[in-house]
Amino acid sequence: MELDVKTALERFRMFIIYNTCLSLIPKGYLRDPTIFPERDPDKGEIYVEAASKIELAKIRDIRFVKVADILGVIYKSKTGNTNLKWRQIRGNIGRLTGVASPNSIVNLLEAKVITREYLEDYLKQKSEPPKTEAEGQETQDTTSTPQ
Repeated sequence: MELDVKTALERFRMFIIYNTCLSLIPKGYLRDPTIFPERDPDKGEIYVEAASKIELAKIRDIRFVKVADILGVIYKSKTGNTNLKWRQIRGNIGRLTGVASPNSIVNLLEAKVITREYLEDYLKQKSEPPKTEAEGQETQDTTSTPQ
């Protein structure tokens, strides 16, 4: 599913945690909105672009970093089926764009990045047959006055 939505940074942070490290993140880190997981590109990249970043701990293949003044976040799944980028618009609100797998869609819903209505509208649009140019021309021909 292709995404292009505005969302709060904290919601995208929770999506990343749900998708990658919910079972191993320390409870204190989970509650702190300035702590993000990061991961190397060869294992499915998670990268936070920030003015300041301090590494706190490494658990398995996840590094937990404390960040300030975030400009963007890149998330790529291990499988490559999800590839999302969050870019700051103003404050903690940003635009999330990219492609999400079915599993990631479930976690995007859980983190409230997207709503059920957004998903239903997207699926409805995808199920409608696209209009062809010929159909558009037929409509014009039938509405024009005969000569």
